[in-house]
Amino acid sequence: MVKEILNEKSTRSTLMRLSYEIVEKNQNADCICIVGIRRRGAAIAKIIAENIKKIGECEVLCGEVDVSLYRDDLSSIKDQPIVNETAIDFSVEEKIVVLVDDVLFTGRTARAAMDAVIALGRPAKIQLCELVDRGHRELPIRADFVGKNVPTSMDEIISVKMPEYDGGQMSVNIERK
Repeated sequence: MVKEILNEKSTRSTLMRLSYEIVEKNQNADCICIVGIRRRGAAIAKIIAENIKKIGECEVLCGEVDVSLYRDDLSSIKDQPIVNETAIDFSVEEKIVVLVDDVLFTGRTARAAMDAVIALGRPAKIQLCELVDRGHRELPIRADFVGKNVPTSMDEIISVKMPEYDGGQMSVNIERK
């Protein structure tokens, strides 16, 4: 059974609210960098960066990071993981980096993303932005910006659909495994 939590309109509204929250929290920042975690986090990051540009508060650098090699469960996933290129064509040194992902679950992907960013340089600060926080943390990681808190059981999954990956659809759904 699939239940829609956010449709396209409410997802876009949530992303705009998150964009305003990022701007508000970083008002005095000269420049922030939005870095999406591949795949859907990167798509969400692009939308947030565009929203911040529309708000007009500052110029936003936007990139994406692949966390495959930084995962602590790498050996249990595949013998030969597929590694995509990290697409960050700017320095993260002394910048405020806002990591963006679709769903915060155990915290392991967020930890891996922090490691990947730190491997590129020493940011002034790293903030975490998640479209959905579903709970069940295994690491002491908390998002600075959360679009929607959705308490789940372990036999449920949150499915985020983004236009570039899901045939033009944008939504957030919850379903049983």
